[in-house]
Amino acid sequence: MEPGFTLAQAVAEASRCLLCHDAPCSTGCPANTAPDVFIRKLRFRNLQGAARAIKERNALGGVCAVVCPTDGLCEMRCVASGIGEPIRIGKIQRFLVEWAWDTHVRPLRAAKPNGRKVAIVGAGPAGLTCAAQLAKGGVHAVVFDKRPEPGGMLVFALPEHRLSRAFVRREIEDIRSLGVEFRCSSPVRGEDDLKRLFEEGFRAVYLATGTWRSARLDLPSHGSPDVIEALAWLEQLKREQQGSRARVRDRTVIVVGGGDTAIDAAVCAKRAGAREVSLLYRRSFLEMPASRKEILSALDEGIHLLLLTQPIEYVVRDGVLEAVRVVRTTLQPADDGDRSRPVPLQGTEHTIPADVVIEAPGLLPADDVAKFSEVALDHNQRIIVRDASGATSRLHVFAGGDAVRGASIVAKAVGDGQRAARAILDQLAAEGRQP
Repeated sequence: MEPGFTLAQAVAEASRCLLCHDAPCSTGCPANTAPDVFIRKLRFRNLQGAARAIKERNALGGVCAVVCPTDGLCEMRCVASGIGEPIRIGKIQRFLVEWAWDTHVRPLRAAKPNGRKVAIVGAGPAGLTCAAQLAKGGVHAVVFDKRPEPGGMLVFALPEHRLSRAFVRREIEDIRSLGVEFRCSSPVRGEDDLKRLFEEGFRAVYLATGTWRSARLDLPSHGSPDVIEALAWLEQLKREQQGSRARVRDRTVIVVGGGDTAIDAAVCAKRAGAREVSLLYRRSFLEMPASRKEILSALDEGIHLLLLTQPIEYVVRDGVLEAVRVVRTTLQPADDGDRSRPVPLQGTEHTIPADVVIEAPGLLPADDVAKFSEVALDHNQRIIVRDASGATSRLHVFAGGDAVRGASIVAKAVGDGQRAARAILDQLAAEGRQP
């Protein structure tokens, strides 16, 4: 990870704040972290109050500060950008969270237990946030996850240079200090498991199962081991499994996709020793869904961007990948008013030499979601919720994060977890008032 601010840097940056009355920066934060509050406190050297202001609103304030595209959220709304550079809100936020850790300040406080318990399925950003908010409301939150430790993709998929595992673990310890219970290596896989949770006395269930499946291109790979899934490979790399780096070392790699996962795969391949890495994307630069900061970082790493280019065939001989056959595309308006539609240009087909292809066209909800038979799903296998509270078609079952909205940024998952926790607390309070 790149280094954070020092105290002097954080104070100097906060002193540039214009102290806007309406604080537009806070309206740009999907996690409701309220930058105007903690920046104002830092300006008056109230570091403990500033750290508490972050953590009380966002239990994953440190993670959001590191991985969220702040340049397109809070910093984009900063009024100072009209006269110069916006305040580096993410850097200030990260400093304050790390300062609290280093000085052993505990800004989070659990409420008195009320005897109710709620199950959270999935220990990613949405699930962790919901658990923390419930614990602060006096509920015993129990987080179930099929992996050996909590954190979801923050721990098991995001590259170490973007977000270190040690950093995430410190954030999770803050949540654990609230009394949140983690049951790892304990998957909740289907309807029977869901019913069992209610039989065990859980008053509500929050589904935050994420997007753990890679979409695959509809191109035959002829059984070549040189065509691999981005997410699976990133997981292997994060776990430092033997052979994960050897698959790309000294080889020419093509990554297909334009999202953050594709960028992560390309940068990691380059750092793992790939001879050359190119990223193919069928739309334009401006339509790449990845963070602008990460795209520019990839260019600095020497990644080649091949835009308006679409793969149409893998050239495989005797099970060995030799090249990717591609076609140039042009963009036309989409019929449904969504993003522009890429259309192949006849006569532009050509081949690009490649030893390895990493497919990263997108992420899909985990297989487990389809096994909750009484929870309604859309055509993309995402959980359907009735409103912002995350209430699903099944009574006492809520959902949020990527399992609902598709692969998105951490701050939006955090916001989902916050709203669901409030709805669950309201529901439990209403049940308590019934005769």
